[in-house]
Amino acid sequence: MGSQLGSAGLLLVNTLINIYIFLLMLRFLLQASRADYYNPISQSVVKVTQPAVRPFQSFLGPVMGRFDLATLATAFVIKAVSIIVILQVAGFGMAPIAGVAIGSLAAIANAILKIYFFALIVMIILSWVAPQASHPGALLVMQLVEPIMAPVRRVIPPLGMIDLSPIVVFIAISLIDGIVVGSLTRAAGIAGALVGL
Repeated sequence: MGSQLGSAGLLLVNTLINIYIFLLMLRFLLQASRADYYNPISQSVVKVTQPAVRPFQSFLGPVMGRFDLATLATAFVIKAVSIIVILQVAGFGMAPIAGVAIGSLAAIANAILKIYFFALIVMIILSWVAPQASHPGALLVMQLVEPIMAPVRRVIPPLGMIDLSPIVVFIAISLIDGIVVGSLTRAAGIAGALVGL
């Protein structure tokens, strides 16, 4: 009974950490896609993640261009430390450092792909029910997905009212998730068990 409670507790901790990694990667992608910084949702994401990111900003410096290295480093370190601690507490001992590093990279890639996956679903639903929506959340989703949709639209233009580009992007996300994240997760060994939400 005690071990079941313990493993349920570790599972909960891992899930909460993965949710926080999700928020950190959302912050990273909002910056990379040049989404509206003053949007209330952007501000909330920054506020929640800033305490963890601030120490990394002190030595990695402010954001250079589109890519926020401090946020990436924060996500990597938090995930790596959590993998080490959870595996130690669960009784697996010290995980190989290479496995921890690969597991952390897999978790970051997994979070990025999930964000784009959910954002695309929201974008598709919005295009049906409220194509001219001006809600801060709707605007943010559009700004987030546009950098990955625009290149696909240039190759596959809309057929009248039907835009096939989201289908192509969904397929690409599934392939990257299956091949890249799947390979990283397997390569991480025991640490790979803690990758996804």
